[in-house]
Amino acid sequence: MKKEKILGPFYCILAAVVWGLSFVAQSEGASIGTFTFNGLRTLLGGIVLVPLVFLSFKNENKKLPQGEKKKFPFKDVIIGGVCCGIPLFVGGNLQQHAFNYIDVGKVGFITALYMVLVPVIGIFLKQRARFNIWIGVALGVIGLYFLSIPAGDFSIGKGELITICCSVAFAVHILVIDHFCKKINNIALSCAQFFVAGLLSVICMFIFEEPKIDEIAGAWLPLVYAGVMSCGVAFTAQIFGQKYSEPAVASLLLCLESVFAVLFGWLLLKQMLSQRELLGCLIMFIAIIFTQVPTEVFVKIFKRKPKAEN
Repeated sequence: MKKEKILGPFYCILAAVVWGLSFVAQSEGASIGTFTFNGLRTLLGGIVLVPLVFLSFKNENKKLPQGEKKKFPFKDVIIGGVCCGIPLFVGGNLQQHAFNYIDVGKVGFITALYMVLVPVIGIFLKQRARFNIWIGVALGVIGLYFLSIPAGDFSIGKGELITICCSVAFAVHILVIDHFCKKINNIALSCAQFFVAGLLSVICMFIFEEPKIDEIAGAWLPLVYAGVMSCGVAFTAQIFGQKYSEPAVASLLLCLESVFAVLFGWLLLKQMLSQRELLGCLIMFIAIIFTQVPTEVFVKIFKRKPKAEN
C-alpha cells in the first residue's frame, strides 16, 4: 500500500515534467498542420511501445506457475484502445489547433482546467472526491491563473473556446483510463490508444490538409520528442500513475505540466519568472500538498473536543 501511494504521484509527476517540455515542441510543430503533427507523433509513440508490449506480456507469463500460459487479450486491448484513443484524438488535435490562435500560457492554463472537470464529471459517475481534493482543485485553478495569465489579459475568443473543448476531452480521457487501467496491461493499453488516435489523425490529415515531406522533415525534432517522450513515455506514465491514484488527484498532479512548462522556459530559454508566476507556482504546490494529506488528518484537526463537565 505504501509503495502504491508513492508510485501513483511519481508517475503522474513524471508525465507532467515531460509534457511541460513538450509544449515548446507542439508550438514549433504547429506549422506543419494539426492532424499531420498529431498523426505522426501518436503513431511514432505507438511504434516505440510495440516491443515493450511484448516484453511486458512475456514477463507476466514468467510469473505464472510452470506450464500455464496467458493468451494476449487482443479483444480487451482493442476495446480499451478505442475508448481511450478517441478522446485522446479529439483533445490532442484541439490543443494543437489552439496554438494557431493563442499563446502557450493560455493553452496550458485552459487545458489544465480538466482538474476541475474530472471531479465534477465524477459526481455523475458516483465517484465522489474527498473534500481536501476540492480545496486542492480550487487552489490549483487560482495558482494556474497567476502562473499562465498576465494581469488583465484574459478574454474568451476562438482559441479559448477550442481549448475549453480540448480540456473536456482530456477530462473524459482521464476518466476512461481510470476505468481500463486496472483491467488491462498498461503498456498495451497505451500503445493501442496511440494507434487509434494516430490512424484517426492520419485519415483527417489526408482529408483536410496537404502534408509536405519537406515541412515534415523540417519539424523532425519536435515530432520525435512529442512522439517518443510526450506519447511513448508521458502518456504511458499517466496510465501507470492513474492505476495507483484517484482520478481527481491524478488530474491535479498531471496539470503540473503548466508549472514545469514555465520552469523549463526559465531554465532552458532564460525566460525570467515574474513575481506573479512565482506566486502561481507556490499556490500550485500547496494545492498538491492538500490532495496528498490523508482525510484523517483534517478530521483530527477540525474535530471539536467535547466540553469538560463542571
